[in-house]
Amino acid sequence: MTTSKSISQSAFDGSRLRVILSVDLHEGAQREFLDAYEHMRRQVVSVPGHLSDQLCQSVENPSQWIITSEWAGAPPYLAWVNSEEHLEMVGPMQSCVRDLRSTRYSVLRETGRSSPPATGTSGGLLGSPRVGDGVVRHALTFTVKPGSESKVAEILADYAPPQARVDESTKLSRTTLFMHGNRVVRTVEVQGDLMAALRHVSRQPEVRAVEEAINPHLELSRDLTDPASARAFFTRAAMPAVHHVARGGPEPADLRRHALYYPAQKGCGMALARLLSEQDETAADDPVGPVHRSTVFHRDDIVVRLVDVSGDPEADPVRALGAHGPRKAAVLARLLDGAALGVSGPLTSERDATRLLAHAHMTLITDRRAPQS
Repeated sequence: MTTSKSISQSAFDGSRLRVILSVDLHEGAQREFLDAYEHMRRQVVSVPGHLSDQLCQSVENPSQWIITSEWAGAPPYLAWVNSEEHLEMVGPMQSCVRDLRSTRYSVLRETGRSSPPATGTSGGLLGSPRVGDGVVRHALTFTVKPGSESKVAEILADYAPPQARVDESTKLSRTTLFMHGNRVVRTVEVQGDLMAALRHVSRQPEVRAVEEAINPHLELSRDLTDPASARAFFTRAAMPAVHHVARGGPEPADLRRHALYYPAQKGCGMALARLLSEQDETAADDPVGPVHRSTVFHRDDIVVRLVDVSGDPEADPVRALGAHGPRKAAVLARLLDGAALGVSGPLTSERDATRLLAHAHMTLITDRRAPQS
């Protein structure tokens, strides 16, 4: 994939968030669904960052509903939607639902209410429209039983890739898998509809065979033949992309993809993701820096940073890590759970950065690009 111009997309732009959940119910489940929504609504009002929500039923088809909600910003919404509290809250709705789809939008303009533009703090309007590259990025993460890492890596590396083309408007463009210890991270890049692509992949026989093969090795059991179990697993595994930046221009010939694992101190995951995002924005303005593209994924106290780097990351470990300047390096060291990586102490020298880079670096298992069409 070649980026023709600079790209920057961030959950940390300070704009309000509108979430639209489209729901298709089993026929006859309307009353049960409404009761479940009332129960959820009474609880969600106390969630930090939640502003309002609205439930609507189609006038043409009584089985089709939408739930719209407004949030002070993307970070509080993502913290809630990825939580165990959210899973428990929406549980009573699951038996009513045939299909659902969630879409999220930053509020850019509105009529009838005065609101300041975004300034980096939550609650404003998005100042200007984003310019993207037509690619949606997402990641999944899960852990396997200690001792099974080499077997899982073998299974994940040896599979036939699914058909890239989903439909006329959606295509899988790249899938990359990494491991760090017993943690697996799968990143996907999709042109078009992310949910359509994920559903397409989950139905492919070769993918189903791989998922069944790794099931005995998972720390958290799942049953992919049970829709509720599968939904809970993939909800817990989801790692949304909270920031993406690309320098633009032609790709360097020596560009290589890497992933770095940043376990955060308890409760500091979002702050760590924000710090790395800000650092990558700064790095994107440096035309001679090694990082050509960067995507930050976040869930709970886990942050993964996918970077496309020109040359060897160890040649410039500070920039590769996203720790520019002594003050930012000190903040990174404070937010990071160094013990989980097997390192400790401040980031005061290039030697410290090299050591942290080695411990944070994830092992590449497979990197599949769709053929150019």
